Amino acid sequence: MVVVGAGPGGLAAAMQLAHAGAEVTVLEARDVVGGRCSTMTCPGGFSFDVGPTFYLYPRILKEIFQSVGRDINQEIPMKRLDPQYRVAFGAGGQLDCTPDLESMDRQIAALSPADVGKLKKYLDSNRTKLAKFRPILESPFNGIADYLSPALLAAGPYVKPWKTLGQELQSYFRDPRLVIAFSFQAKYLGMSPFRCPSLFSILSFLEYEYGVFHPVGGCGAVSQGMARVARELGCDIRLNEPVQSMQWQGKRVTSVTTDRGSYDVDAIVINADFAHAMQHLVPNHLRSRWTDEKIETKRFSCSTFMMYLGVDKIYDQLPHHTIFISKDYEGNLREIEDEKVLPREPSFYVQNPVVTDDSLAPHGKSGLYVLVPVPHLSPSTPWDEAQTAAFRKLTLQRLGEIGLEDLERHIEYEHVITPRSWQQDYRVYRGATFNLAHNLGQMLHMRPRNKFEDLDGVYLVGGGTHPGSGLPVIYESTRITCRQLLPDLGLPNDFIDSLTPLSEERPRSSAELAAV
Repeated sequence: MVVVGAGPGGLAAAMQLAHAGAEVTVLEARDVVGGRCSTMTCPGGFSFDVGPTFYLYPRILKEIFQSVGRDINQEIPMKRLDPQYRVAFGAGGQLDCTPDLESMDRQIAALSPADVGKLKKYLDSNRTKLAKFRPILESPFNGIADYLSPALLAAGPYVKPWKTLGQELQSYFRDPRLVIAFSFQAKYLGMSPFRCPSLFSILSFLEYEYGVFHPVGGCGAVSQGMARVARELGCDIRLNEPVQSMQWQGKRVTSVTTDRGSYDVDAIVINADFAHAMQHLVPNHLRSRWTDEKIETKRFSCSTFMMYLGVDKIYDQLPHHTIFISKDYEGNLREIEDEKVLPREPSFYVQNPVVTDDSLAPHGKSGLYVLVPVPHLSPSTPWDEAQTAAFRKLTLQRLGEIGLEDLERHIEYEHVITPRSWQQDYRVYRGATFNLAHNLGQMLHMRPRNKFEDLDGVYLVGGGTHPGSGLPVIYESTRITCRQLLPDLGLPNDFIDSLTPLSEERPRSSAELAAV
C-alpha cells in the first residue's frame, strides 16, 4: 500500500501499518520528511522548525511508539519547558505561564486580583471535560449513528454548543487579558477564540496539566526519528517523488503514479493537504460529497506570515516562546477572519529556542522564528512583492514590543514564507495552514472521514480529517484510521490498544512537590 505524504500523520500511520505486516511505500514530494513539521537547515549553521515548534500532550505519540515496540524517550528525547511560554499584552502586563498554580496566582493578582483562584477552577472543570471527551476524540465518526454512542451521550452536557471558547473563558475570568491568555490556543487550530467551539478549552488545559515540550533538535527531529523507526519496520520512504495521478476502477483506487513509475495498491492513506489532494489527484466526478464546488464553500483556517531569522547575538531576556497579544485583539481577529485584510497592529509569536537548545544556532548566535496570523489567500491579500515587503517592515516594527528594537541590524540570514508560499511550495489549499476550520458544521462526521466516504480504498490522516488540526489529534487520527484500515487488509489491529498504561507525566505545583 501507499502513504501519500511523509508528514506527521503519514509517518505515524506508516509505522503502525508496517508493524502490522503491511508492505508500505511512503511517497513524499519534498526532499525531507515531516512536511510542515520538518527542519529547515539554512546557511550559516542555523536550523528552524518549519511549522510546529513544540509538543503538547505527547501521550498519544508515546503510545504509538509503544504499540510498535519502541520507547519514544529513547528515540526522541524531549525537554519540558517551565515557564511554558510568556504571554505579553499590548494592553499592559505579562504572564510567564507555568504549571505552578501558586506562581500563576501571584502573576494573576498583579493583573486582576478578583481573578485569583479562578485558574484552578478552570483546570478542574476541564480535567473532567477531557475525561469525557477522550473517547470521542479517539473514535471514528462515520455517520449520524455514531452520535448515539454512550461516550458521546455522557459528554453531551459538556459540549455547550451555544458557547464559543471566548464565552467559556469569560465565565471564569473577569479581566479580558486573562480570557485571551487561556483561549488564544484556538490559534493552534487557525481560529478566533470568539468563534471556536467551547470544547477546545481543553487545549490550554493540556498545556498546564501535562506540559509543553521541546524536542531536542526541534520538532523536525521528531519527524526524522519517526522516519528512522518506520524504515527499521520495513517502510520504503521515497523523497522527491510527488504523486502525479491515481488510477481507478469505479471508485476504487488501484494504483498511483509518479514520474518514477506506478505503484499498485490495495489501499492508500492520504496525508497531503486534503483540499489540495482532492482537487489535484481525484477526478471531480468521483467525489459526490467533496466535489471541487463543495470544497469551495467550506470554511478554512487563517494562514501565517513567517520569518526565520539567523541573528548574530543571543537575546537572553527573551524566553523560549513568547506570544504577544495586540491591544485590540478582537479587532485584529476580525480583520483576519471577516474582512480578509492584513492586520494593522498584528499579534505575533516568537520562538527563541537557543535559550533551551544551543544546537539550533552557531555559538553566540540565535535563530528566531516569527509567526504572524494573517488571512488565507484572497483578492485583498495577493502577497505580491510589495505587500510582502510592507508586512515584513511592519512585523519588524512590532517585534520592538517585546524588546527586539535592534533586531534588524543583527540579521545575518532571513527566509520569509507567506500564504502564497504555503500554497505554491507546500501544496496547502489557499495557504490555510491549519486546514478546514473547526466550526461545529465541520467537525466529527461533518469533517472528511478517516475512512473516506467518497471513495473505496482511500483513507485519510492529518488535520483535514477527524479529529482535526494540531499534532496530538493528527497523531490520534492515525490510530482511528489504522483501526479501520488494517482489518480491511486482513491484518491485525489489536496492538494499537493493547498497551501498558503510560504515565501522563502531569507537572506538579510547588505545593505538591513540597508535600512529597
